[in-house]
Amino acid sequence: MATGVLPQATVGDVLAELALLEDPRIRAVNERHGDDHGVNLTKLRAVAKSLKTDHELAARLWQTGDTAARLVAILISRPKQYSATELDTMLRDARVPKVHDWLVGYVVKKNPHVEELRVAWFSDPDPVVASAGWALTSDRVAKSPDGLDLTGLLDLVEARMKDAPDRLQWAMNECLATIGIHHPEHRARALEIGERLEVLKDYPTPPGCTSPFAPIWITEIVRRQQG
Repeated sequence: MATGVLPQATVGDVLAELALLEDPRIRAVNERHGDDHGVNLTKLRAVAKSLKTDHELAARLWQTGDTAARLVAILISRPKQYSATELDTMLRDARVPKVHDWLVGYVVKKNPHVEELRVAWFSDPDPVVASAGWALTSDRVAKSPDGLDLTGLLDLVEARMKDAPDRLQWAMNECLATIGIHHPEHRARALEIGERLEVLKDYPTPPGCTSPFAPIWITEIVRRQQG
């Protein structure tokens, strides 16, 4: 999709372009998930692509507080240039789920301070911040588990997931499933914890998608991996 944004765009240019792309129907759908913007994400990505990488503009877009502008900011920033303090401040300010998820997935995971932040956020008293720590831990469980106490993680899930706030509960459940999928020696316990706690057991799942209920999730992905 062609956009009217030029590579040398100002914050005002980008906000104006995003305003033109605002769709009330998309906003209504997004707001049901806590995301306060109405821009189709494919079109939003096209705006970011037209801007190319521009870390300084990204910082100014972030400062607007506008959700769509922050999503563009994430896409045009240089993840490795952020300090740990900057990312900590940004995450604590990122209360919109999509902004939070993109910040963790597209920026923090590519930043040299990722492990320092994972450890700091994991036990944070703010459950939304803690959910980022758990999401980063799930990534390590899958990709670089050496040094992680997987038994200890399962202990925490078993003790806390049932009563955790929604965002944190979701992240803990993902960690539970990731352990069960990637570590056969812990699979039986992961399945048992999931069955007993029944977290997300009744979550509405569209046809063709895998349920986030950990026992179903683990069993399905392992089946696919084993062919």
